Amino acid sequence: MLFEVWAPEAGRVELHADGGTHPMERDPVREGWWQVHARGDHGTRYGFSLDGGPALPDPRSRRQPDGPDGLSAVVDHSRFAWRHAWHGRPLPGAVLYELHVGTYTREGTFDAAAQRLDHLAELGITHIELMPVCSFPGTHGWGYEGVSLWAVHEPYGGPDGLKRFVDAAHAHGLGVVLDVVHNHFGPSGNHLPAFGPYFTETHHTPWGAAVNLDAPGSDDVRAYLLGSALAWLCDYRLDGLRLDAVHALRDTRALPFLAELSAAVDALAAETGRPLFLVAESDLNDPRTTAPREAGGLGLHAQWNDDFHHALHTALTGESQGYYADFARDAPAALAKTLTSGFFHDGTYSSFRGRSHGRPLDRRTTPAHRLLAHAQTHDQIGNRALGDRLSAHLSPGLLACAAALVLTSPFTPMLFMGEEWGAGTPWQFFTDHTDPELAEAIRTGRRREFAAHGWAESAIPDPQDPATRDRSCLDWSEPGREPHARLLAWHRELIALRRARAELSDPDLSAVRVAYGERERWLVFGRGAVRTAVNLSAEDEAKVPVGPGRAQVLAAWTPCDPVTDGLLRLPPESAAVVTVT
Repeated sequence: MLFEVWAPEAGRVELHADGGTHPMERDPVREGWWQVHARGDHGTRYGFSLDGGPALPDPRSRRQPDGPDGLSAVVDHSRFAWRHAWHGRPLPGAVLYELHVGTYTREGTFDAAAQRLDHLAELGITHIELMPVCSFPGTHGWGYEGVSLWAVHEPYGGPDGLKRFVDAAHAHGLGVVLDVVHNHFGPSGNHLPAFGPYFTETHHTPWGAAVNLDAPGSDDVRAYLLGSALAWLCDYRLDGLRLDAVHALRDTRALPFLAELSAAVDALAAETGRPLFLVAESDLNDPRTTAPREAGGLGLHAQWNDDFHHALHTALTGESQGYYADFARDAPAALAKTLTSGFFHDGTYSSFRGRSHGRPLDRRTTPAHRLLAHAQTHDQIGNRALGDRLSAHLSPGLLACAAALVLTSPFTPMLFMGEEWGAGTPWQFFTDHTDPELAEAIRTGRRREFAAHGWAESAIPDPQDPATRDRSCLDWSEPGREPHARLLAWHRELIALRRARAELSDPDLSAVRVAYGERERWLVFGRGAVRTAVNLSAEDEAKVPVGPGRAQVLAAWTPCDPVTDGLLRLPPESAAVVTVT
């Protein structure tokens, strides 16, 4: 087989494969590339030696059986026998579910997670959004410190484990989306700088030197990232990718990398006949992120809408620290604005940033499904000091209100694993670094970070303690008992209603109408004949105007009286969905 590697600064490159050494030759066409034909079969271990140095793993390694620092292994993807034909599921009309393989079950493997897929199918989920599964040091971690962008984390089950999971998901009618990280690489096990200019000092990010998207050598770095993205979609039959923190990609070239990536994915979708999509995490509030390329945009298919989360979170909890401050000044108004305009900061002043932020979305040309709405995510839970979920602070009634606002919103809704039953387990920050100095630096840094905000350092969970990960695993006995069972039934009811009523997936933002009572803490929004009403007050019944006409309650967390005089009487901390004709 042909072994090849990009190493433009090396004077000599050798292939080490199954105990033998093979000198490599420069590619006569591609500058900086080296190649050699040598025997290689499925499972063959190999690495590349640069200028007489030790054998290093292949930057494009499909498998790292012994972790990021070990030798690579050849993977013959054609050997896997897919059992289920799959034609894909599009993003419009989707309900996503963010899932971390290592804590979804106590076992922390693809195969164990696959045993719980029936739960997601019965819930009404359409797509699972897997948190990163690239190879990273140790056994347990969030996955955002991956270093081998083509390889699957071995403790989860490796390449075949991911394929079995995807195949099983497709058998349940579930699409699979993978979170990929292009903006930085983990600090441990990262051998890319030895091979070439994968990073540049031209720009800096919170993680150090930026991934090289625009400096000399960036053509091949972009090809590396593009190839990795397309490999996940092709080799593992994934349905989409979530792109981590695209605002941290430093790119000054005329053709942005993200536009290049979206064009490649659209071409692959046309070639395969499957609807493929890209979802960005971006804090720029820039409509160009999802605008079509022909209109000067990046052509990504959707983005997380953190403004909706912040408005909802402050309305539910009253928290006002940090970036919540602007939303908390008038939380109902902030929530109303995001429901009708998408972004809260659309050119307005952001006190957290000390400047104006964002641009308005064109509600006439931006379908609402391009924005993902969520009450909780791995970031919003795990980046809290104790990894506490909303369920640690809110009543089941307020959790039901959150679910109603997310699942009947005009946006594409997304749940974080366990949210559907109000999981009582936290989801904390945990790592498993094998480098003692790095492990101590992360432990100390996290404790100092929260100590600056008034926390006792001893109260912050140790990321390296295995118990921190164990506490974060879902407790699968909870859905069978109250109050979790009732919350789970409520989520199922809302998702089924979203599928049954076309108004609830209408992507026209300009059609959304909102009213609210700031002092009484009620809010109602709708489009067409359907209205969603919530009462966030802990004590008082709310009289919510739903409009004249004959009203019918489609779903209610707490039984409510018939609508009279156009008013829906909602008990405290409850939600209802009604139709008015």
